[in-house]
Amino acid sequence: MKPIFQLTSIAAVLLLLLSSCSPRLTPFTERLRVEADLSGTELQRVQFFLSDDVVFGREITESNTAIKNGEIKLVNGKEVEQIRIKKGTPGVMVLNPKKKRIGVSFEKDSDTHYLMFGPNPKNGNRYTLLASAWKNGRGKVTYNGETYYTQRGASFAHLMVDLKKYGKTKVKSKTASGRKLD
Repeated sequence: MKPIFQLTSIAAVLLLLLSSCSPRLTPFTERLRVEADLSGTELQRVQFFLSDDVVFGREITESNTAIKNGEIKLVNGKEVEQIRIKKGTPGVMVLNPKKKRIGVSFEKDSDTHYLMFGPNPKNGNRYTLLASAWKNGRGKVTYNGETYYTQRGASFAHLMVDLKKYGKTKVKSKTASGRKLD
């Protein structure tokens, strides 16, 4: 019985070590932004992560055959460009057009490929994917200057942050020695 107990103990210790190294992701909310006093400059140094898969696509016409990202699929006899951003994909803020709106890019070396996020009161004020219009659960988004339509359920995708990295606070402190009358 000892060998099984030892293997179980070793597995438990390894699991604990691995879980302590992994990021502790939490939704990025308006409250968190305000409490951490994150303005545009500070937001550029925040590592964001996507909470859920987001898939969006557009129909290809002969005039837009130069596809650089995404993949082309044949759907109902039509060519469709489809882009997938997987859950947990890291992203950075590249645009801050309004106080409560941020553009986050999930593509390396591209500030023009971004999605817009903002606080959604219906989703706990999480910074949720924004669209210019929502119809039947599908959003109309702009990505690299082109119009795309998201899959159903994309309205729940939101930004996450690793609180471990932001929980480390540096405090400069000094004690005043007092001042007496001369």
